[in-house]
Amino acid sequence: MARYENRVQLALALVVGLLLLANLFTLTLVALAPQERASRAPVLFSVFLVALLVGVPVVLLLPRWLLRPYRELIGEAERAPVLKPDGSRDETEFVLETFQTVVAQLRTQQLELERLSARASERAASAEKFSERIIASVPSGLIAFDAEGRATVVNAPARALLPLGPEAEGRNVSDLLNHAPELAKMIGRSLSVGELYRRAEVTAAMPDGRARKLGVTVAPIEARAGGQARGALCLLTDITEVAELRETVALKRNLESLGEMSAGLAHEFKNALATLHGYAQLLQNFTTDERGDAAASALLQEVRGLSAMVTAFLNFARPQPLDVVEVSAESIISDCAEELAGFFAERRIELEIVGEFGAVRADETMLRQALLNLLRNAAEAIPEDGTERRVSVIGSRETGGGDKNWLVVKIADTGSGIAPRDLQRIFIPFFSTKSGGHGVGLALAHRVATEHGGTLTAANAGPAGGALFTLRLPLHN
Repeated sequence: MARYENRVQLALALVVGLLLLANLFTLTLVALAPQERASRAPVLFSVFLVALLVGVPVVLLLPRWLLRPYRELIGEAERAPVLKPDGSRDETEFVLETFQTVVAQLRTQQLELERLSARASERAASAEKFSERIIASVPSGLIAFDAEGRATVVNAPARALLPLGPEAEGRNVSDLLNHAPELAKMIGRSLSVGELYRRAEVTAAMPDGRARKLGVTVAPIEARAGGQARGALCLLTDITEVAELRETVALKRNLESLGEMSAGLAHEFKNALATLHGYAQLLQNFTTDERGDAAASALLQEVRGLSAMVTAFLNFARPQPLDVVEVSAESIISDCAEELAGFFAERRIELEIVGEFGAVRADETMLRQALLNLLRNAAEAIPEDGTERRVSVIGSRETGGGDKNWLVVKIADTGSGIAPRDLQRIFIPFFSTKSGGHGVGLALAHRVATEHGGTLTAANAGPAGGALFTLRLPLHN
């Protein structure tokens, strides 16, 4: 409709212009040819009359057409929710005031929109900061991956557990978790087929060569049709101590069962060995030649060795009740070092004792025997051709859950270390990698630590080589 009205106004303007040009042309003809006025008078009068009849209505209608938008504007202003004009003001003033009022209202609305927009932006920024604080305060490790397997969020516990550098975000899962291939495979399956893993256990290799047990939960984010997910969320928890404690409890139960089953059998062996020992001594008294004496002596030596082994096993299988008193761990370690001084000197091994030790409540005799077994085992693990010959005893204090404090004694040697397949069997009675060992010393030390409410673990010292035994006992506060 508006386009049509505009065309009509343009047509009227053209008609008025043509009439004016016609009148001007007529006047020009009259002025240039006065001698022909009489002959052309009817034509000129006709043209003038037509121009007058057409031009006057057009001139009257044209302002009305031109002022029509203005009248519509006045009508809209009168219908607007503002004060209506009184008799003292004309329409122009009323329109101007109306526009000013509308502009003021629009300005007010614009300011309100700007305020709401700023408030929304502030809320979005606050929500983002709050989410970041939540992620940072989660005690478990958290890693989020997008659909392409790139890490988008990595919190501080995850960096410490795996460990990861500051440039972890943006790296691909296979590159980021190359030292934990089991976990990388889980995340890959979660992204590709939407598989969910709850409380799974994986192993991650640390830079120092140690293995860390991790409890992981991997969940897909918005799994789409076909199983592919938009991302994956991975939660990590260090369960190394829990796994070691679980293994310790399982080993303790196995040892208890083994002790109960074999204690009676060992007692019968001891009785038979006592009889053999008596016969061997009697045979030694009856022999007259050198071959008989040598055979009797060898038999007596073997019987004594078997008797010592059975006695050690009986001591392990039938432990005596603990006589717990407050003792100084440093004093016990010093006594052990003094007692083994000749043994270490004979094997040309340096014994180094450093760190901080404290008082513990323990059976002094049993704790001394356990430490003697650990120190002797560390010295025997160093081969004769080893260039670096040292056993280190390192003491420290450690705070555990709650207010409980622990004495941590680490005994490290410079030997060849423990084979990975033997780490799970090192504390089993009669398991020994030494040709002349009975395999009871480490098992007895492990049982002593357990009976005192502590733990004894074995591991390899890392790239430098050697074994590392860690004894943890509760400190007496």
